Amino acid sequence: MSDETPVVFVVDDDVSVRESLELLIRSAGWQPNTFESAQEFLSCPRALVPNCLVLDVNLPDLSGLDLQRFVSVERTDMPIIFVTGYGDVPMTVKAMKAGAVEFLMKPFSDEVLLTAIGQALDRSRNLLAQDSEIHALRDRYASLSRREHEVMTLVVSGLLNKQVGFELGISEITVKAHRGQVMRKMKARSLPDLVNMAAKLSIAH
Repeated sequence: MSDETPVVFVVDDDVSVRESLELLIRSAGWQPNTFESAQEFLSCPRALVPNCLVLDVNLPDLSGLDLQRFVSVERTDMPIIFVTGYGDVPMTVKAMKAGAVEFLMKPFSDEVLLTAIGQALDRSRNLLAQDSEIHALRDRYASLSRREHEVMTLVVSGLLNKQVGFELGISEITVKAHRGQVMRKMKARSLPDLVNMAAKLSIAH
């Protein structure tokens, strides 16, 4: 398996279910990682590749819904597919409202599960890409000087160079120089591009 092979975690206390899902997941070209309890799963480090969790609702220690609450906070790039033999409408609604991508009743067909896993892995891939982009933006923003931070904040708020200069007590030429440095260091192609970056970094005047 390559380092980029998506990982599908399975938490189910039924060994026969775990074994059948492991074979199915491996046959689809993904890396299965199975656990019989929520606690066992929580001891596993988070994956740095696209991943998802196939989770039984009824577990012996921590319930699937309880584990979902933890995952939604600590592992935000891990979509969850619930599987259960004893589901009901309120339980399904609760799980979906909390962000589950699918809620499947046992028995379900291999094709239905593989489709759900494929969609979950696509979502995880997008979330990881967004996370990587934000980290890169934060690193670029951290490379700015204090004055460049001030200029960027005022520029993305819509002020003209002359107005930025007035706010900071510096000349318009100096503002232009700082603004050029900001654009270069942030790798912004245009002012709208810089504004978009500032929004992602939650920078506001």
